[in-house]
Amino acid sequence: MLSLYLIPYTLILTGAFSNLTMFALAIVMGFGVAGVGMSVMHDAIHGSLANSNVLNKIFGASIYLLGGNAYNWEVQHNRLHHTFTNIHEVDEDITGKFLLRLSFQEKQKQIHRFQHIYAFFLYSLMTLSFLWKDFKEISLFNKMSESGMTKPFPRKELIKLVFTKVAYIVFICVIPLAFTSLTFGQWFLGFMAMHCTAGMILSTVFQMAHVVEGVHQPEPDNSGCVENAWAVHQLQTTSNFAGRNRFLSWYIGGLDYQIEHHLFPSISHIHYHALSPIVQATAQEFGLDYNAKANFGNALGSHVRMLKSMGRA
Repeated sequence: MLSLYLIPYTLILTGAFSNLTMFALAIVMGFGVAGVGMSVMHDAIHGSLANSNVLNKIFGASIYLLGGNAYNWEVQHNRLHHTFTNIHEVDEDITGKFLLRLSFQEKQKQIHRFQHIYAFFLYSLMTLSFLWKDFKEISLFNKMSESGMTKPFPRKELIKLVFTKVAYIVFICVIPLAFTSLTFGQWFLGFMAMHCTAGMILSTVFQMAHVVEGVHQPEPDNSGCVENAWAVHQLQTTSNFAGRNRFLSWYIGGLDYQIEHHLFPSISHIHYHALSPIVQATAQEFGLDYNAKANFGNALGSHVRMLKSMGRA
C-alpha cells in the first residue's frame, strides 16, 4: 500500500512523463492514500498491525504522509467512534457533516432532500479536510474534556500537529513544484485528483458500515446513558458487506467485516474472515441481529436509500 502511494510520487518527481500520465499517477496515488489509510494506518493506530508497540507507532505515523494526525485519529476514531458508535453529537462519523444529514437527530434542511445526489462529491473531500479539521478538533476535544470524555488537547501534540502539517505541505506541494516543471495549476489538479480519489473510497467504505438499513442510532436518556451492553451496541450499530471479493477485502483492510472489527479492534484484520461465522453464530444464539449485506453493491444501494430516507424523513 505504501508503494502504491510512494512509487507514483517518485515517478512524478522524475519529470519524465507527460502531464496526462502524471495526472494518472496522481489518481494512482489516491488509491494508495486510501489503501494506506485502511490497511496500514488504521490497524497500526488500533495496535493490531503488529505485536510490537514500536512497529505500530511507526506504521501508524503513515497518517502524516496522508495529511492527517495520529493523536486526533486515535481520539476521534479509537476512543469516541468505537465507544459511542452512531450516537449523535459524539460520533463525528455521523454528526456535523457539511450539507449532510447522516443522523436522524440532526436538524433537517430542505437541501437534504437531494443529499443522495451530492453526498459522494462531499465524500471525496474527506482527506482534504484533514488539513484544517485537525485544528478544529483542538477546541472540540477541550470542550469534551469538561465531561471527561476526552483529555484536554496536550501542548506537545499541538506542536507536533503544526510541524507535521508543514512537513506534509513541503512533501506534497513544495518538493513537486521545485523538482518538476509543473505549474501550480497543473499541480493543483493532480493534488485534487489524488485527494478526491482517496476521499471517495475512504468515506464510502466507512459510511457503508454505519449508515445503512437495519443499523441503529441509539438516543441516550436524560442522564446521557445508553442502556445496552457495549458488545450488543456494536452489533446494533454496525453492518458488514463482506462478499466473495477477497481482493476488495484485502485492499480495504478487512473493513468489509466491520462487525468483527468493532468487537475486536485490537485483532489484526486478517483474522476477520475466520471470526465472522463464529460471531454470527453467537449473535443468533443470543437472539441478536447480525446485520450483513451480501456484497459491496448491496451495501452501497442500502446506503443511498438511507441518504434518501434521512433527507426526506
